[in-house]
Amino acid sequence: MSASQPIAAEQPAAPVKARKQEPPRGTIAEWTVTILLLLFGTTTLVQAFVIPTGSMEDTLLIGDHLLVDKLAYSPPGPISKYVLPYEEVKRGDIIVFRYPVDIKQTFVKRVIGVPGDRLRLEKKQLFLNGHAVNEPYKYNKTEYFDSYRDNFPSEPNVRLYDPGQKMLAENVVNGEVVVPAGHYFAMGDNRDSSLDSRYWGFVPRDNIIGKPLIIYWSYDAPTDRLASPNIGFDHLLDIATNFFSKTRWKRTAMLIRGYPTQ
Repeated sequence: MSASQPIAAEQPAAPVKARKQEPPRGTIAEWTVTILLLLFGTTTLVQAFVIPTGSMEDTLLIGDHLLVDKLAYSPPGPISKYVLPYEEVKRGDIIVFRYPVDIKQTFVKRVIGVPGDRLRLEKKQLFLNGHAVNEPYKYNKTEYFDSYRDNFPSEPNVRLYDPGQKMLAENVVNGEVVVPAGHYFAMGDNRDSSLDSRYWGFVPRDNIIGKPLIIYWSYDAPTDRLASPNIGFDHLLDIATNFFSKTRWKRTAMLIRGYPTQ
């Protein structure tokens, strides 16, 4: 197994002047797959990642080290389909994927919309296919309303990436974003501090690496150390000195589950 790969550090773009089904896995199945992957897994089956930013708080914290199941969404084989619980990408799933703007970077977000879904935000409230959605995993950590971030889609007051501009130009119908075939709309649980599909568009199906399975270690460390692809001396020294006091022991071996969003 390779060393933990950092999930890319991401923040919303700085404001500028505006420019014109399968059933879910049960606990036994989840633990069975987890143990199999831990015993026999390689980077082909499972990969380690670390969370460097707070865009998925409070579901995933800065310093959470994850094992990602890379088989979860793979097409089932004639024999393996009876052994491993393959599944389709569903609303509410937490996914790890290659960032569409730069596939060398890896992001983790929650799937909010699947192909064919219509969605919009009104004053931070998500509306999906015409009805308000209960999102118990979501956190709004700012009290003010942003004209684009919280009322989406609307006239951008930020500099969007090209796929985000294309999304607004081609995939907005009657004030709602319509998710195209083979793509997904993803957002962070820390809704006010997440660089997500609102800014860079849809996640192509081919970009999805897998789903986080378990937090195998959680360590309280700052973003600037965790976002680097190389482990620095300061971080190693900090771990050696503060391993027991900064390890979040209650998060060790915590399974990561999606939430069925309707």
